[in-house]
Amino acid sequence: MRAFWLTLSIQVALTYCHYSYEPDPTWNIRSTNELKDKNFWFHDAQRTLFEKISMLPNQYLAKNVIFFLGDGMSVPTVTAGRIYDGQLKGQIGERNRLEFEKFDYVGLSKTYCVNKQVADSACTASAYLSGIKANYLTIGVSADVQLNDCAAAKLPQNRLSSLAAWAQRGHKSAGLVTTTRVTHASPAGVYAHTSNRDFESDFDVQELEKNPTDCPDIAQQLLEDVGINLKVVLGGGTKKFLPNTMTDVYGNKGERLDGRNLIDEWQKKKRGKARVVFNRTDLLKTNLRHTDHLLGLFNASHMAYHLDDSVDTPTLSEMTEAAIGVLSSNPEGYFLFVEGGRIDHAHHETKAMKALDETVQFSNAVRKARQLTNPWETLIVVSADHGHTMTINGYPDIDNKITGLNSELNDIDKLPYATLSYANGPNYRRFYTTLANGTVERVDLRTLNIGDKDEIYPHGVPMSEETHGGGDVAVYASGPWSHLFSGVYEQNTIPHLMAYASCIGPGIRACDLRPKTFNPYNPHNP
Repeated sequence: MRAFWLTLSIQVALTYCHYSYEPDPTWNIRSTNELKDKNFWFHDAQRTLFEKISMLPNQYLAKNVIFFLGDGMSVPTVTAGRIYDGQLKGQIGERNRLEFEKFDYVGLSKTYCVNKQVADSACTASAYLSGIKANYLTIGVSADVQLNDCAAAKLPQNRLSSLAAWAQRGHKSAGLVTTTRVTHASPAGVYAHTSNRDFESDFDVQELEKNPTDCPDIAQQLLEDVGINLKVVLGGGTKKFLPNTMTDVYGNKGERLDGRNLIDEWQKKKRGKARVVFNRTDLLKTNLRHTDHLLGLFNASHMAYHLDDSVDTPTLSEMTEAAIGVLSSNPEGYFLFVEGGRIDHAHHETKAMKALDETVQFSNAVRKARQLTNPWETLIVVSADHGHTMTINGYPDIDNKITGLNSELNDIDKLPYATLSYANGPNYRRFYTTLANGTVERVDLRTLNIGDKDEIYPHGVPMSEETHGGGDVAVYASGPWSHLFSGVYEQNTIPHLMAYASCIGPGIRACDLRPKTFNPYNPHNP
């Protein structure tokens, strides 16, 4: 064994010496001429080899766990986002890397629900946060609960516990950050149990012809159990928390029917220094070291797209930094859920440029988290809940603008086509015209605004909005026990791996060094 390690050390040392005197390794080149040099590719591959043989598993305790969820961030979205980001920097986009693509370990997650081949953000939240796959449109409940079955959703045996609950039982802090409403499907998976993801407020419950008394809405669950014990909650959605007789600080009317002001109730329930903020200015002014609880609601509904003009809205990076600042005060560590939720929304609208820009913002938040944490004690996992139908198609030239038209013309109608397109989506008539003789032809895309942030992109099947895609999504991991995230596995495996690394939850833990005696799954067993 000693001979093995000595040999490996010598090999790594020689490899390092050989390449330390080569030109500085770089992924981000600015000229396509460099790609024509065979030596470039040889040395590039050798550097990658060096990095691989230099990697050793980090088996320290994950004191902190940060789970970044890019909603709808399919593998093609990552690829296109990487190119878009690089081109914004004036680099050859294909050679760029998003922050999480620098992680040492990558796997693939299978995203289907118990009853759907293509998943939504609700059933996937149950999988990647609670470790159990569930039914389409339900959150935090087992597959024994069908859509709108509020009675079944209340039964203790049907309720799932999340990573946040496991962290809290392990004396760690927990929090969530999102660019959507904090009651939306993905963040709701942190703290809520519901038979319908659309039960965000009592108004929503009544609109869906259910009784709010029988079907507790998601917003009120933020003031109960796991929800009320979250140290940080940042996102949008004031209207779900305010009565319809009140307006928020921006004049947006609440929608609750029960007369409750859940924002005031949240603050009154907190002990210590609790702070509520509604804009970027107040968030950045917050003394994070002297804040025990932080609630930030920055819009009546979802937060604005980064590319859109907004009023005093924090970025995902700024919210992530604030959350880490508050949670870091706990010496036992923390679990933080961070969602880039508007990647998904832009895809549903087939606004590809906005989807890619939101992906870049998401990557920036991952970078900020890496800057603020210690990789020896913080496990960072990045993944998506599901994919979308966007593809990168045709044979565009290298460094062709990813959000623009393909560098080649269609070989049938000799018209240009977009490099990015969708399998389905809204307003298909924008891309086709019917001639007097009944012939249907494609519209010349040069007459549209392909490449504009608000332009919808071409698609095939007409739909009211673009659908999710059912392909596997990537999982990127860095930090303690990150090597466990390699391979292809079910999406519900992800929280079990994170819990193992952090020594929390009902299953096997790294601290045990051996499996526990097998017992049937019990979500209430810490």
